[in-house]
Amino acid sequence: MSPRPNDLGASDDWPLVAIVGRPNVGKSTLFNRLCGGHDAIVEDEPGVTRDRRYGEAEWDGRLFRVVDTGGLDHEAAKPDDATLAKGILKQAMVAVKEAEVVLFVIDAREGLVSQDRDAIKALRKAGRPILWVANKVDGVKFEAEANELYGLGADVVYPISGQHGRGVAELCDAIVERLPNAPRIDEIAAPEDDETRPIKLALVGRPNAGKSSLINRLMGEERVIVDAQAGTTRDPVDTPVEIGDRRYVLIDTAGIRRRSKVHVPMEKVAVAMAEKAVGRCDVCVLVVDAEEGLAEQDAKVAGMCDEAGRALVILFNKLDLIDEKRQAKLHEDLKRQLQFVPWARVVFASAKTGKGVQRILDAVQAAYAAYTRRVTTGQLNRWFETIIEKHPPSLYRGHPVKLYFIQQPQAKPPTFILSVNHPDGVHFSYRRYLQNQLREEFDLWGTPVRIVCKARGQNPRMRRKTEKRAD
Repeated sequence: MSPRPNDLGASDDWPLVAIVGRPNVGKSTLFNRLCGGHDAIVEDEPGVTRDRRYGEAEWDGRLFRVVDTGGLDHEAAKPDDATLAKGILKQAMVAVKEAEVVLFVIDAREGLVSQDRDAIKALRKAGRPILWVANKVDGVKFEAEANELYGLGADVVYPISGQHGRGVAELCDAIVERLPNAPRIDEIAAPEDDETRPIKLALVGRPNAGKSSLINRLMGEERVIVDAQAGTTRDPVDTPVEIGDRRYVLIDTAGIRRRSKVHVPMEKVAVAMAEKAVGRCDVCVLVVDAEEGLAEQDAKVAGMCDEAGRALVILFNKLDLIDEKRQAKLHEDLKRQLQFVPWARVVFASAKTGKGVQRILDAVQAAYAAYTRRVTTGQLNRWFETIIEKHPPSLYRGHPVKLYFIQQPQAKPPTFILSVNHPDGVHFSYRRYLQNQLREEFDLWGTPVRIVCKARGQNPRMRRKTEKRAD
């Protein structure tokens, strides 16, 4: 079985294919079809996709990247106050300039409209090779509508159904034919190890805390749309970036609000996908508005990261708007409201001014190192002997609890198996003590630490004695 494209390491040098067109023609559905997943939100409503979203695709052994864009709607972007529409249009055109091939998509069921004509004018000015795609052709009866594209000067029209896959194979053949520099899957090196592969970093938190502003600061460009309107980001946006000598995949997510406060169905999907992004990242950065302070929802998001077993950095953003007294108050609130994640790394910074941003990256790298750390069994048991001598566990139902040895079967997060005669006798407070000692000894700050107590197999001689007594 071939590895998935996103398991093959760096894809920054793969050729890029941009999917563009007016709103609601099925661009995100086609994106999901090409990238083999359901990472983009699909809804029967225009304007769902807003930022550029990148994915990896493979066809006939050839590898390329795909970027999904917001709708090319020049009419909506004309009013002076249409800042969000202007931002969506700008992001889409940036994707076109980056791409080697552009897929221009129309809705065959609706036929050509004025927005399509405006979009193709802008694309022709960009000077990129165009593949003409008529989507939503779910049967022969819709193919006639697809031919309308020839009226715009198309050389070949590809009638497809992004939802059902009809005609997508022929489109993919045309894509790779126009990408002679696309690498072959058998030329790509094996997956990278933890020290060299990109750190998947998810920015999570309540709406309007500054997650998208931080992405733009780290990228050094307006990579995602920033607007004062809460909920601007909907899709989790994956952005590969190299900063210094380290590669990252930055995942900007929709603001996570209480479910009772989310009423629009599309927004509910966005929140659910933000929660899903937590499950596929290495490190979560919980972004908190330092002016507003911690809220109940921040605690729930931190709990979500802990439960998913992900490394955690708590970032108090908007440092430029608070003083030292406010910082001290936030530290106190942190101990009280997020006492269940005392191991999380804490940083104060300002995405707007850039102050403290390097500290964020330092904390992320330290948390990731702890998250992926493996300790040898010899090191563990030498440490374990001293711990038992200093602080042995309490009695269990009047019997001593014997701890035999400890080992680490896995990392991400570091998980330890404790061999013991009475697993139920290891009180949660003693496990917490061992977790804290492990963190201190092996620098496991920034990551959850799991301890699993397992009963030691009974000695055969003791088992025979037990059987005789039973007789």
